[in-house]
Amino acid sequence: MLRITSYNIHKGLSFFNRRVVVHEVRERLKAINADIVFLQEVQGHHARRMHRYQEWPASPQHEFLAGDVWSDCAYGRNAVYDHGHHGNAILSRFPILRWENEDISAHPFERRGLLHCELAVPGLGEPLHAICLHLALNESGRRKQLQQLSQRIRRMVPDGAPLIIAGDFNDWRQRAGRYLAGELGLKEVFEVTHGHPARSFPAALPIFPLDRIYVRGFSVAAAHVMQGPDWGRLSDHAPLLAHLVHEREHGAVCERRPCAEAVHAG
Repeated sequence: MLRITSYNIHKGLSFFNRRVVVHEVRERLKAINADIVFLQEVQGHHARRMHRYQEWPASPQHEFLAGDVWSDCAYGRNAVYDHGHHGNAILSRFPILRWENEDISAHPFERRGLLHCELAVPGLGEPLHAICLHLALNESGRRKQLQQLSQRIRRMVPDGAPLIIAGDFNDWRQRAGRYLAGELGLKEVFEVTHGHPARSFPAALPIFPLDRIYVRGFSVAAAHVMQGPDWGRLSDHAPLLAHLVHEREHGAVCERRPCAEAVHAG
């Protein structure tokens, strides 16, 4: 069984940027004990915050969060500015065989990327394709990005290969699920287990179903939104947790290897 988490960490800052919470995020992610973690709004570097906050980690947030728990990690740098950059990351207990970050920005003022990793998960018999993304705020942008996602999967992922797509879809009108089911045969874990996507935003009182986990080649044993006062203090999004079952069980945790950074062109 695979434990999967998806979480928009708000650059390691509390809801209104009042304090650094990335240390608490790390401890809570450890407690969830997921095999693969899909993260959005990960701060790869921010020179101003390093000087402003004494507790700001010296290493990039994806490496800091991976620590000694997740043996491999990849970071897709999307939004780049004079004092730093942020993007998506995948933390994995299993070896990351290869990765690529594709630019799916709908316009120059909202930089978005699609981080695609292939993981060597024992027992699966073939690589697991894991895609982490953060879609646009406007619907026309999301529609274009979903088409880019579909095109990439048809081009890069074999039809029978296990596939997990997770992230912040900003899909409050709940249109992504129908598209991905019809185009790619994907199912959303909360729709399978609860009949509707999870309400994950704002974390303090979740109302909108913005975050999703879509799968192909897995059955869904359980799916949970991590809610409560403690989670509500950490980010504007609540994390999702799913338990997935493939036809072949697996285990084993690989040895620690250096994290990789995938940077899209443009």
